[in-house]
Amino acid sequence: MNIKKQFYSVCLMAMVTVSANASDKKVKWKMATTWGSAAVPIITASNNVAKYVEQMSGGEFTIRIDSANKTKAPMGVFDMVKQGQYQVGHTTSYFWKGKDINLLPFTTMPFGMTAPERMAWFEFGGGMELMTRAYEKYGILSFLGGNTGNQMGGWFQKEIKTLEDLKGLRMRIPGFAGEIMSKLGVAVTNIPPGELYTSLDRGTIDALEWVGPGMDIKMGFHKVAPYYYTGWHEPGAEAQFMVNKKAFDKLSDKNQNILKNAMRLASYRMYIEFYHMNALAWEQIKKDYPHIKVKTFPTEIMDSLKSINQELIEKYSTKSELFKEIVESQKVYMKKSRAWTKISDLDYIQDK
Repeated sequence: MNIKKQFYSVCLMAMVTVSANASDKKVKWKMATTWGSAAVPIITASNNVAKYVEQMSGGEFTIRIDSANKTKAPMGVFDMVKQGQYQVGHTTSYFWKGKDINLLPFTTMPFGMTAPERMAWFEFGGGMELMTRAYEKYGILSFLGGNTGNQMGGWFQKEIKTLEDLKGLRMRIPGFAGEIMSKLGVAVTNIPPGELYTSLDRGTIDALEWVGPGMDIKMGFHKVAPYYYTGWHEPGAEAQFMVNKKAFDKLSDKNQNILKNAMRLASYRMYIEFYHMNALAWEQIKKDYPHIKVKTFPTEIMDSLKSINQELIEKYSTKSELFKEIVESQKVYMKKSRAWTKISDLDYIQDK
């Protein structure tokens, strides 16, 4: 009898040990996002990475998503990932322009590449290699995080007819475009996404740009700013998944591949979901919101925007060799790919 008890005791200990070892093998990560829980489909890309990782790993690798609603620090994602507080973050590189100008071009550039052109540049034109170089000194790996496609130029409470109409205008517009607008006399601010509608409604700002009709209509901007302008500043805005390199290096080869494939799939899905949402919302605008006045900035303003854009590119290129290399790489690839974009998509659409 004692032998049996001893045998069962040994078996129980072995089972506990195996269970403990299996538990030790499980990887649990956290992802911080710049987006609130209602920012669909951007936050959906974050959630999809977690879903795909868990599915592909059979539950052995899980990621908890902490949206901006929880962290209360939508503009703190970069530092949280850099310091290892979070293993991964979902955000956009141009938010960190103030930290490092070299990070800005990886989201988008005014008058730059469209979404397909930009994604092709990342994959085949040297973009990923340049982004790796820009982020490596921070101990961060950066991966494509989903593209919004061409963004609209923003919601305005009054019509913009001349350059004079922009002077003193208070507008939320981030990235390079914000700096360009400030040169035209606009009082630029970068308000977190969750505060946009309230700021516009209360008159804290007079105008804002967000994304496109798919997200904008849900935010209700049309209720307080009826003038909706076509885009120029974000022709293909790419979000980023930022990963703490030390945490990534601790993953097994299998989990590294699972994570990279999950991010790639979530990125693709976000792009096509944006396209679908925008198409439906544009149809809704024409039908349900006839008061919305869709406008394009006058030639005088567009010429000024292009001129200032080029001046700033030259300015930062003299300050940073890496910035110069990045924007030159984009320029060369856009020239190469744009010829095909015009003869394929543009000519096809015009002919129809």
